[in-house]
Amino acid sequence: MTGSRPLSALRRFLATEAAGGIVLIAAALAAMLLANSSGAGLYEHWRHAAIGPVLAPPIGPMTVELWINDGLMALFFLLVGLEIKRELVDGQLSDPAARRLPVIAAACGMAVPALVFLLVVGREPGLARGWAIPAATDIAFAIGIMALLGPRVPAALKLFLTTVAIVDDMGAVAIIALAYSHGLSLPALAGAAGVLAAMWAMGRGGVRAPALFLLGFALLWVLVLRSGIHATIAGVLAAAVIPVTPSPAAPDDPNSTLHRIEHALAPWVAFAIVPLFGFANAGVAIGGLEGLGRTLVVAVALGLFLGKQVGILGGVAVAHRAGLASLPGGVSWAQLYGAALLAGVGFTMSLFIGGLAFPGHPELIDQVKLGVLAGSILSAVAGFAVLRFAGRAD
Repeated sequence: MTGSRPLSALRRFLATEAAGGIVLIAAALAAMLLANSSGAGLYEHWRHAAIGPVLAPPIGPMTVELWINDGLMALFFLLVGLEIKRELVDGQLSDPAARRLPVIAAACGMAVPALVFLLVVGREPGLARGWAIPAATDIAFAIGIMALLGPRVPAALKLFLTTVAIVDDMGAVAIIALAYSHGLSLPALAGAAGVLAAMWAMGRGGVRAPALFLLGFALLWVLVLRSGIHATIAGVLAAAVIPVTPSPAAPDDPNSTLHRIEHALAPWVAFAIVPLFGFANAGVAIGGLEGLGRTLVVAVALGLFLGKQVGILGGVAVAHRAGLASLPGGVSWAQLYGAALLAGVGFTMSLFIGGLAFPGHPELIDQVKLGVLAGSILSAVAGFAVLRFAGRAD
């Protein structure tokens, strides 16, 4: 019966991301205020406090920051992987015609920011390693801002931006795995491959209990952490072998292991894990406006604010003019521009990649934070203003 059918996975996702984005904004603001107050020392002590064993010798004892960035964020990436798989098997990315526009837009929206970043840093030694920082979109923030606009934002535009962000996440995961992994341990990699194969065999053999797959994910996480590949990749790898039951008419089948894990995990990620990550990583001492003029700060900020809007809107325009894809129904060019601006809010993933790009260089990581905050705030304010006054398509 249609009337008793639960909310679709997409509607649940949008509602959770919108509310979670508002919580994330509050957590980031709290971190900024604390880092620029008399409690800054306490904040830094909390972040670097050792509260666990040595799980991987190269990274040493587990600190609060490591548990959040390498541990809890693996659950974030597990959710990202589940969303990607759901969309590929059972959602907007399962239809080649429907996925063409967001895939082109996302690809251009990753390439152009990286190019802008590299053009700004030029040949300054060591900075080119951060090329991927402005390439990612923070869907929680973007959808949260859209939620503040209510019915002014058509559902088709939310769907477009969500799909772009999911494709964007796929690219970010590939970048993290290929560009920011080092010192690989072959025994740990072999063990991880064995666990992944066992999880795949469970799915093929008809096992559907979420607890067994989550147990496999936990073991996989430890092995990936020890392997030299960033531990969060374990989340995406585990998601790839978790079984899904296709149900196009109502993509939240209660018997689907993927949907059960996704629905259980989404609130924890949106309201606890991502805000905690924001709180642990957004705290940076401003110290004065002169810091905003540093090359790395400018490169990240311009990559997000300028690169994202040019890349996404340019990709949409080229795809449309070339006849490769049609525009979302009922969405104007002004609204598409507003969405392209909001895609420049790169908070969570940009901060995450920044930490991977410059390990052991806290001064550069602080500059990344300033650039991410500046670019994201500019993108958020401009995107909100454009969507606030943009008219619908005729």
